Amino acid sequence: PEYMQRMMERARLYLYYIADEVEKRGMPMEIALLPAIESAYKPHAYSRARAVGLWQFMPGTGRLYGLKANWWYDGRRDVQASTRAALDYLEKLYNDFDGDWHLALAAYNAGEGKIARMMKYNERKGKSTDYQYLKLKRETQHYVPKLMAMVSIVADPAKYGVQLASIPDEPYFARV
Repeated sequence: PEYMQRMMERARLYLYYIADEVEKRGMPMEIALLPAIESAYKPHAYSRARAVGLWQFMPGTGRLYGLKANWWYDGRRDVQASTRAALDYLEKLYNDFDGDWHLALAAYNAGEGKIARMMKYNERKGKSTDYQYLKLKRETQHYVPKLMAMVSIVADPAKYGVQLASIPDEPYFARV
């Protein structure tokens, strides 16, 4: 509960903006909670795999989606630029995986090539290519369930013994 409270305090700064961008694109609102899983809403988060920012972009993927990086600026840490890039990438993955959000999210975590290879492997074996039937690393196996758990907790925090700070339905920051 303490972790959730600290994380949602950070989310207060960004959640309105992210939810607004998700809504503009007609994407499932659950996507706005993805940074909770990726970085706990820390724009300066850095993983041992070299993923950076709220949306945990790897350097190459960040460049592919227009996130510039130099000595003074890293677009992966820019909340607005990285949110645009993450939503662009998720839309692409959703289309690539025939409108399956579970596969799109798994590909966001593990890489689209990995998910495509595992789907082909299952096809050759005569198995289902649905997310839950793919043989994936533990982190990716748990990725979608973690997001769904976060959605459940945010929807009914009292049920899980969590008290979340209220998040105002208004922007926290403005572009200057």
